[in-house]
Amino acid sequence: MQLRENLANDRVSELAPSTLVKVTPATSMRGVIAQMREQRSGCVLVCDDARLIGIVTERDVLKRVIGPEADLDAPVRDYMTPDPVTIRLEDRVGQAIGRMLKGRYRHLPVVDDNGVAVGTVSVRGVVHYLVSHFPSIVYNLPPAPAQVQTSREGA
Repeated sequence: MQLRENLANDRVSELAPSTLVKVTPATSMRGVIAQMREQRSGCVLVCDDARLIGIVTERDVLKRVIGPEADLDAPVRDYMTPDPVTIRLEDRVGQAIGRMLKGRYRHLPVVDDNGVAVGTVSVRGVVHYLVSHFPSIVYNLPPAPAQVQTSREGA
């Protein structure tokens, strides 16, 4: 199958959405950052009950939170991106990639038909998807002609 057909036919569920890392709107930014670090996640979904209402990414933390006047005890609702662009598990991989490219997103929340967050799709997941579908192309690329080995590898 060609790449175009894969992107048009494969579902978002094949991107292996990451496990759900979520917080409530009242969670402090200190708590959000701790959870991102603990879960090794590039984003946290902000949910009111089970419904997705916002997202906080590592980029948000760097651009909006870190600084001399940062209030890490402020609630995440003050820093989150409200009503984020989402995708559903049944949608096509091509749609997810298109939304990520258009919005320049590295993380895309995955929701069910009721707006309940079920996970996130990341650029890393997209890359793994592409590599798994086209390993011979990716793994058989020749080395860069101008590349010079500066250190000895191996034992």
